[in-house]
Amino acid sequence: QVQLVESGGGSVQAGGSLRLSCSASGYTSSIYSMGWFRQAPGKEREGVATLYLYSDIIYYTDSVKGRFTISQDNAKNTLYLQMNSLKPDDTAMYYCAAADGGGGSWYAPADFGYWGQGTQVTVSS
Repeated sequence: QVQLVESGGGSVQAGGSLRLSCSASGYTSSIYSMGWFRQAPGKEREGVATLYLYSDIIYYTDSVKGRFTISQDNAKNTLYLQMNSLKPDDTAMYYCAAADGGGGSWYAPADFGYWGQGTQVTVSS
């Protein structure tokens, strides 16, 4: 089992920055990929960014490219999402997720078996 705990959400004005953190514990050696997802009210959960731990391959959804950066600190078993130039459309609950096997997509929530509780990000105009 893997446990994930997010932190770092909050409220910010458009153009501001936030950094989300996701601390992983438990059977972390089984993790193959980790990602950030978000879900706005009335919308489906969507993949924001995913990092494949052993290859360092990274994917971003188009709307955040050039603004968000996903990274990891292996020593701390922590995943980060640096979010710059935030827009009101970025407002959502942000979730950290982990997958313990390959073969799945980087963006589909169903391909990730472990989830954090979420952290709210609110961007005002």
